[in-house]
Amino acid sequence: MEELARPARLAPGARVAVVAPSGPVPEERLQAGLDVLRGWDLDPVVAPHVLDRHAAFGYLAGEDADRAADLQAAWCDPEVDAVLCARGGYGAQRVVDLLDWEAMRAAGPKVFVGFSDITALHEAFATRLGLVTLHGPMAAGIDFIKNARAQEHLRATLFAPETVRVIASAGRALVPGRARGVTLGGCLTLLAAELGTPHARTSARGGLLCLEDVGEEVYRLDRSLTQLLRAGLLDGVGGVLLGSWERCEPAERLRPLLADRLGGLGTPVVQDFGFGHCEGALTLPFGVAAELDADGGTLTLDAPALR
Repeated sequence: MEELARPARLAPGARVAVVAPSGPVPEERLQAGLDVLRGWDLDPVVAPHVLDRHAAFGYLAGEDADRAADLQAAWCDPEVDAVLCARGGYGAQRVVDLLDWEAMRAAGPKVFVGFSDITALHEAFATRLGLVTLHGPMAAGIDFIKNARAQEHLRATLFAPETVRVIASAGRALVPGRARGVTLGGCLTLLAAELGTPHARTSARGGLLCLEDVGEEVYRLDRSLTQLLRAGLLDGVGGVLLGSWERCEPAERLRPLLADRLGGLGTPVVQDFGFGHCEGALTLPFGVAAELDADGGTLTLDAPALR
């Protein structure tokens, strides 16, 4: 697996666009997130349809075409240095095929941030644009606006990425050892749902696969992990980082499943790495070469996430 192109880091005064490719966004949380960004001396601009709600499907932030147009316009605007998602939920898969990827490629690289449902876009940005993206807190996320640790790690990644080349966690080894590879991944159920689609990878060979999820029962996580295994996505994977499993099942029920499905890969696996749907979530760059130390709970990037 090859490294991807790194966008430029942000500087004070940078313009960042906030978009909502997935679920509806509470206005008060959006305003709180914008205040945080302004406090970082950024210039946030809100896309036109961020506060929309779909007339028939209230779980979507407006019509598919409008959500896609907001993302496309923000990405192709030469005055915008970064695109931040407002929240996850559901809906990114409905817009990914509506985007003009050639126009987005021509617009050049810039920073893209999100997680959860945004996993579908991380995959597309990797396969269609060959671009490093940031799996990190979202502008209107309660886990962002209420948590200083999550804010500070994202801020450091955006402005001074060399200071967070070593991403340290409280993680512990499920399978001990060290591994090298290129980071990728996201929300487990989204990765399983993406298999077979035009923008999804067919292999994580040589990669460091990052997995997390929220609100899933053990049998559903089993199904998604088994789907990745049966599809061959995990063949030759270099290592696995497991993030948070918030509101899934008690750890004593979840760990045996993770060991059962991932322990036979013959590669290091670290659990409780502290990214995803959890307090103080770390920002992980996808598409960068790194070394995983499962015993030490660290991910050391070969180069800063942003240039």
